[in-house]
Amino acid sequence: MEMSVPVIGLAGYSGSGKTTLLEKLIAELKRRGYRVGVIKHTHHPVEFDQPGKDTWRHSRAGADVVALAAPGGMSLVRKFEGEAGPETIIAMIGGVDVIIIEGYKNGKWPKIAVIRQGVDERPAISAEEFIAVVSDVPQNAGVPYFGLNDVVGIADLIERDFLKNSSQV
Repeated sequence: MEMSVPVIGLAGYSGSGKTTLLEKLIAELKRRGYRVGVIKHTHHPVEFDQPGKDTWRHSRAGADVVALAAPGGMSLVRKFEGEAGPETIIAMIGGVDVIIIEGYKNGKWPKIAVIRQGVDERPAISAEEFIAVVSDVPQNAGVPYFGLNDVVGIADLIERDFLKNSSQV
């Protein structure tokens, strides 16, 4: 019986350090042998390819899915009517032990709040989804607290609570 892949969100506002934290967390989980998937959500239009390149031309000609395969990996761009929701994207990711989402603050999965001094906005996370807080200022939020650079501690939490039954490679 195949178990679903755990999904964990990093919730915080611009300037809180989510991307830097995620880079370090990916490296630590990879060091431990886990396969990591990442979803980054943005509200801004993004150009996925270089104008004039073959795959860009294929997309502009109307292809609904364009895959670029090369030694060491592949890129896939799929068009949707409107914006693809997180559940759709999660369902498309395979071959990983954990998926970490940066963005989609309102999604229904466990979340780690990332809070930085000087960033006044705080993510609103329901109690049942709130698993930890990462900040440069100690927090008393009723969940584990980690400093911004404590990726070992954060990875320990993820490993213990979400990956202990994983089929680690």
